[in-house]
Amino acid sequence: MKLFLKIILTVFIVFVLVSGGGMFYISRGLEAGEAIAINDVNLMAVNDGSYSGVYKGGRWTNEVKVTVKDHRITAVEIVKDVLIPKPEITTELIGRVLEKQSPDIDTVSGSTITCKAYLKAIENALK
Repeated sequence: MKLFLKIILTVFIVFVLVSGGGMFYISRGLEAGEAIAINDVNLMAVNDGSYSGVYKGGRWTNEVKVTVKDHRITAVEIVKDVLIPKPEITTELIGRVLEKQSPDIDTVSGSTITCKAYLKAIENALK
């Protein structure tokens, strides 16, 4: 009986430690992500070409490639996605960037930090 209780206690402690570590990792960068400021970019100062941009922020770390032609954003490609990607959100966000021709857009409801992380990477690519 004592051995059984020790095993149960050990399993419980391991579970608590793993869960706590997972929650820490999942939420790391959350406050910084909420505070990300997205700035407009002067596309008239950006020459034709493909530009890489990165945002580093815990599970929201990502890398994009932005293509510019005739001072217009023609494509945004996700090179390295966030840890928990949401393709439908990414597609909608990229559509908004292409429509407005700027990373300074409204985020998609329910994915504010993920959107801000992508938008900051796009801004970084264009600067």
